[in-house]
Amino acid sequence: MSFTLCNMTVEKGQKVQAYLDLPFTDKDKLPCTLINGCQDGPVVLIDGGIHNAEYVGIEAATRLASELKPQDVSGKLIIIHLVNVNGFKARTISVCADDGKNLNRVFPGNPDGTYADKLAYFMEKEIFSRIDYYIDLHCGDWFEDLVPYIYAVGNAPEETVSKAEEMALAADVPYYVQSESGDGGAYNWAGSLGIPSVLLERGRMGQWDDHEVRDTCRDVRNILKRIGVISQEKFGRILQRTIPRRLDHVHYINAHVEGCWFPEKKAGDVAQAGERLGLIRDYLGNVIEEIRAPEDVIIIYQTVSYSLPKDTPLITYGHYEDCVEHDHNHGHDLPHHDHDHVHHQDKAPEHIHNDGEKTTYDHTH
Repeated sequence: MSFTLCNMTVEKGQKVQAYLDLPFTDKDKLPCTLINGCQDGPVVLIDGGIHNAEYVGIEAATRLASELKPQDVSGKLIIIHLVNVNGFKARTISVCADDGKNLNRVFPGNPDGTYADKLAYFMEKEIFSRIDYYIDLHCGDWFEDLVPYIYAVGNAPEETVSKAEEMALAADVPYYVQSESGDGGAYNWAGSLGIPSVLLERGRMGQWDDHEVRDTCRDVRNILKRIGVISQEKFGRILQRTIPRRLDHVHYINAHVEGCWFPEKKAGDVAQAGERLGLIRDYLGNVIEEIRAPEDVIIIYQTVSYSLPKDTPLITYGHYEDCVEHDHNHGHDLPHHDHDHVHHQDKAPEHIHNDGEKTTYDHTH
């Protein structure tokens, strides 16, 4: 049976590579591969480039589209190599060039809005309506250092959450985070529609290399095996050096002053309560804030940019068990470019100014 997506049609047992037309613009089209498997099964969306400068995900999607064949697949694969073509061509960071909006913040979009709104609406109406599973590929932008991890939707029907967790557990990464956001972010919105969805983070600092791409491809293949879309007989068993452990609590620290950032830790490092994580200096070199860990933490993400704008994400950290104030909320969302979800922090971290005065901020994003 043939499968049609917008202007593309693929017959059963075939693969087609072309460009999806966008109804609101003639200057951009989305590079897309459709694989209509020889056996029946679910429809899976794999995409890269929701954030256009996160190159590991884009190259991994492109490589998977080249490697996978109809005889390998039970069901149908929609692989969109690069979603934000508009920003990619302009070399913007995380935003569409036409309106400066972060695509991952505007789902489900608006057909009467600006470029990003219309693109999100197109994804929701034309693509999410056709799929049973969703794998969204991201990595660290040029100012972002991160340890590999994976998100799974958590604010969704129970069956959706359970299937998304199974997908996440197939990735060879140290951590997974169960999101509690139902909007804001492509995969979260898809989850709210009942689509089991994950977002994979691998790569850092706006760079890509073959190793990171190969690891991402392996993770995606493992997820596809887990949900029965490709066979273990053909691609081997799911082999993982690491089975991700769920971080019960995830929090973030924002920069509340502008200046220059001097991190003292790296993504993946651990720090004890009270340990200094970095300094913010003014443009004359004076220390204006010390950033210290409010509790024992694992640093998942941090900015590594010397330039530090005010009110931008600085550090994201996670931990297990109870928070310092024994607040039992779970699965907080990270403010990292991803994700840009509404986020509530259990405990606001302390920023220590150079005069010794402590200021505690109530962070929401």
